[in-house]
Amino acid sequence: MFVTASPVVTSQEFRAAMARFTSGIAIVTTTDRNGTDHGFTASSFTSVSLDPPLVLVCIARSARCHPVFRQEHRFGVSILASGQGTLAQRFASSSDDKFQDVAVTRTDHGTPLIHGALCTLECETNAQYDSGDHTILVGRVAEAVCGDGSPLVWYGRGFHSLAALSHALA
Repeated sequence: MFVTASPVVTSQEFRAAMARFTSGIAIVTTTDRNGTDHGFTASSFTSVSLDPPLVLVCIARSARCHPVFRQEHRFGVSILASGQGTLAQRFASSSDDKFQDVAVTRTDHGTPLIHGALCTLECETNAQYDSGDHTILVGRVAEAVCGDGSPLVWYGRGFHSLAALSHALA
């Protein structure tokens, strides 16, 4: 059973509320059947399950690359490092040349992954759900490669890096 609060918040109020939640930034990528790479910046990315290893990412149904991600059965997730804000901005745009001059590595299946990312995942599409103005893609993680560094995060409608607390938490 779903309970709806009344009155419903406006999109502006909801956006302001979500701006108070810090999230990591990832670039989600795939290659279509013609060999063209597609990608978008996502802040709606999270783990779902450890057994089996599942993640989810949300893509706007209005995104130009949405039909490609609905059709393809593999996608990559590149969790960005703190110095990759320019890449996040590029892949958040509607530009046709997002991959121009961007260093990528490819998995054995040809999935493009952003070079220098903090962590990369190759996923097989496990499920897709339309919800509101987005599609939720659930991916089974087939490969994960992680390095060291600090993540790029999104907070208050802007990119930030994390700083360690200088004192121990009690």
